[in-house]
Amino acid sequence: MALVPYEEAAGVGLQKFHKPFATFSFANHTIRVRQDWRQLGVAAVVWDAAVVLSTYLEMGAVELRGCSAVELGAGTGLVSIVAALLGAHVTVTDRKVALEFLKSNIQANLPPHVQTNTVVKELTWGQNLESFSPGEFDLILGADIIYLEETFTDLLQTLEYLCNDHSVILLACRIRYERDNNFLAMMERQFTGSNSGPCACEAGTVPLS
Repeated sequence: MALVPYEEAAGVGLQKFHKPFATFSFANHTIRVRQDWRQLGVAAVVWDAAVVLSTYLEMGAVELRGCSAVELGAGTGLVSIVAALLGAHVTVTDRKVALEFLKSNIQANLPPHVQTNTVVKELTWGQNLESFSPGEFDLILGADIIYLEETFTDLLQTLEYLCNDHSVILLACRIRYERDNNFLAMMERQFTGSNSGPCACEAGTVPLS
């Protein structure tokens, strides 16, 4: 279990989500991501879990240089941008409707030589997984993607398909409801915290007030 202390982002209630841009400092870079709550809703704003997971990566929780990483439900792309700046080869995924918005943030925040190691690709969990190679990634990332119970089975199927014997899954989430705990229990049953099973799983819960 990975617990990362942090100060809650500035802004009162949902006001911060309606700002056109959110600015952060990670990996010795200023990252300015565009937000678009009006058009894309929850998929186009920076949630606290993304900030926490980015902080965790910057702390050196995992070796990122040369690592093959994928972010699921990338949204604004903040986590992927940080991972790429820290040296990972990142595949940034979300549903088709969010891809152009996602690409704009990736292109605006990554230097050209880093963009060559970054791919934006469509992925709806549980569908068309054959467009990826089984066990393709060393690291699987997800920030606040555990909230719709009807997606849990597809998400677990996708995680299992993408990881290999030595992969690490890092998920940051705010535990809001009992169903969130149910998903973590499902992960615990399907994956293991050691390298003896199909995948090493580190599910990070984000303590929010």
